[in-house]
Amino acid sequence: MVRTTMTLDDDVAEALRTLAHERRQPFKRVVNETLRSGLAPKQAAPARSFTTVSNMGAPKVDLTKALQLASDLEDEEIIRKLEQGR
Repeated sequence: MVRTTMTLDDDVAEALRTLAHERRQPFKRVVNETLRSGLAPKQAAPARSFTTVSNMGAPKVDLTKALQLASDLEDEEIIRKLEQGR
């Protein structure tokens, strides 16, 4: 452990005092933790991902009736399951 004297800017000292009070930790511990986090190597930002867009042509189903189509398909599946159960 090294003992040293340093001069802090007023705003930095106040921010550290506030943080120490909020965490209910000694001022010395808060200063050391803050310095450690500032000196730690920065983690690289995650790689960006890109999506390729392709033209798939005109829809083969009238999309304005998609809900009706989904309902009809669901009804058919329910009927099929009921017939299998008999």
